[in-house]
Amino acid sequence: MAKDCSFDIVSKIDPQEVRNAVDQAKREVSSRFDFKGSKCEIEFDGDKLKLTADDEPKMEQLKDVLDTKLIKRGVSTKGLEWGKLQAAGHMTVRQEASLKAGIPQPDAKKIAAAIKEAKQLKVQASILGDHLRVTGKSKDDLQDAMQMLRKGDWSVDLQFTNFQG
Repeated sequence: MAKDCSFDIVSKIDPQEVRNAVDQAKREVSSRFDFKGSKCEIEFDGDKLKLTADDEPKMEQLKDVLDTKLIKRGVSTKGLEWGKLQAAGHMTVRQEASLKAGIPQPDAKKIAAAIKEAKQLKVQASILGDHLRVTGKSKDDLQDAMQMLRKGDWSVDLQFTNFQG
């Protein structure tokens, strides 16, 4: 009997890379002329980002600097879930972002359905909690499934792990 090949589809963010990106963003904010004299801050406590700025336009600039640093560090911005912009003390605004881990159930169902709809692929997808496992007879079929998923536009960032052949 031929052995089945498989891989897992996960969505996770490396907190250390986020911390590095936050440190780089803080350095850039402290040295940029357009942020001189402003009360712009970025804090990271392991699972939440807290941004504070003078006003809404400064907040957008601050988020843009942070997004740029995250992308350079290889962290997808799809893994951040931004909260509402809130008024803070001393005439500032605050916004929080939490790190999303795992694939939500509706997204997992969409991914599994997309794999099932691709008739040329001889693979099956099963949902295992917050990740998916894709199995098939051939490594080539699994790699084709990975390519198909990379081309898709998903609401979460997908990583492929635990490839077993």
